[in-house]
Amino acid sequence: MTDPEETAQTQDAGIRVVPLPHFARGGRWRTEAMRSYAQPVLIWFTKGQGRITVAGVTRGYGAHNAVFLPAGTMHGFDMVGQVFGSILFLPDDESLDLPADPLHLRFRESAQHNELSTFIDNIQRECAHDEPDRARALYFHAGLLSVWLRRQAAATPEAKLPEDASRKLVAAFSALVERDFHLPKNIGGYAAELGITPTHLSRVCNIACGRPASEILSERKHFEARRLLRDTKAPIQDIARNLGFASPAYFTRAFQKHAGTTPSAFRRSQPRN
Repeated sequence: MTDPEETAQTQDAGIRVVPLPHFARGGRWRTEAMRSYAQPVLIWFTKGQGRITVAGVTRGYGAHNAVFLPAGTMHGFDMVGQVFGSILFLPDDESLDLPADPLHLRFRESAQHNELSTFIDNIQRECAHDEPDRARALYFHAGLLSVWLRRQAAATPEAKLPEDASRKLVAAFSALVERDFHLPKNIGGYAAELGITPTHLSRVCNIACGRPASEILSERKHFEARRLLRDTKAPIQDIARNLGFASPAYFTRAFQKHAGTTPSAFRRSQPRN
């Protein structure tokens, strides 16, 4: 059986809707670890609550919250108890004119809930049936959704992430991590590029999202390691080298400390498609 998340990741030009419970399968790392996608993503929480970190800024979310993430936005979220909703992967297509910045929309009006749910239901229905002009229909559904999101953001200024100096700095750090996490680059290197000390960088990360800079970097590396172990047949030594670890042995020790199991045992434990 094909993993819906994998399908969404490997068909970057397409549109896919993935139920949120799928992201809880296989371990908490599937949702909580820092990661990004090559496509814009809309997360629609319909039930439950938790916390979500977007570009280094952590906020609580609840039912009827929508989080829009432009392509390449580093994020992770926890799911406290039962959380329902869906994740919509959209095309990375400039002609759609999707919002350029992350958004966190909290809807209180039932009309807003219904409108967004209808958009997603229509897209999901179109994805499920191989009708004539399916790709064209999906593109137009995405375009209408883009217009709707922009209107909601214009009417809700608080939907944009806060932009005080500390959070801007953490967002800049998150962008650098997303660009360079595969390199043998430590927190000192990131801090130097930002023109601050490692201590100050960790301080502002703790303020913005409750975790030090080293943890953000570690989570991003180890999410990618797990993804590669699960989704590819790449040798472990190649994964270690491609993620900037000094040696396969060091990667194995670091992975076991982070995940509680060795890379090879983790790979064996993952369901095969």
